[in-house]
Amino acid sequence: MNRFNQKTVLVTGGSSGIGLAAAQAYAAEGARVVITGRDQATLDQAASAIGGNAVALRNDAGDTASARALGAELSSRGMRLDAAFINAGAAKFSSFADTTEAFFDDLFTTNLKGAYFQLQALLPVLNDGASIVLNGSINARIGMPNTSVYAASKAALISLAKTLSAELLPRGIRVNVVSPGPVTTPLYGKLGLDDAALKATAAQIQSQIPLGRFGTPEEIAATVLHLSSPESGFIVGTEIVADGGMSQL
Repeated sequence: MNRFNQKTVLVTGGSSGIGLAAAQAYAAEGARVVITGRDQATLDQAASAIGGNAVALRNDAGDTASARALGAELSSRGMRLDAAFINAGAAKFSSFADTTEAFFDDLFTTNLKGAYFQLQALLPVLNDGASIVLNGSINARIGMPNTSVYAASKAALISLAKTLSAELLPRGIRVNVVSPGPVTTPLYGKLGLDDAALKATAAQIQSQIPLGRFGTPEEIAATVLHLSSPESGFIVGTEIVADGGMSQL
């Protein structure tokens, strides 16, 4: 398939995990792909893995000045976007009793404020009829302990897809959400747990998934591409949950 032939797409947080899988899937279907992330060396490795038309730009997902700079950089290169996967974010967990204001602000700045102002900065380079996909989470749908701040930040993204879709309808720009369940990505190695605790946590989570396994980045990427393509043209302001049935059954 070549659904993205001669199209340009942006993937924030595109150097690993779901973001990298989506970038590779876009490129495999003919897209010129722009990926962003905080570490240039990791970005360069990802761009090499993506191949041909990949462009790697360092960008801090939680910084509004960096968001504006990305929009300006794309404009200066004459790039106009047909799709954007706003994937960059952070997953950090804390009990309600132990959550600090700094923890709250950091997570909302990265997951919500960063996405909001990144999209605002991209408006001038988004083609009419473009598709935006936000990376949500099933944590917005389930009551998992120690995720109150993270889940709230993702729930806000789901709301954002609806309000921005309504506001951008005159330009035909659709905003939708993919909400993954547990997925085998490097994110799980960044939770601050030792190997034994990480394995125990993974086993406990897996026991709650009706399909009996974690998802793969490629499976989430397939949903992202569907929401980005003309075949989903009648889907707007909607969330697709891809969690192996964890929040559904």
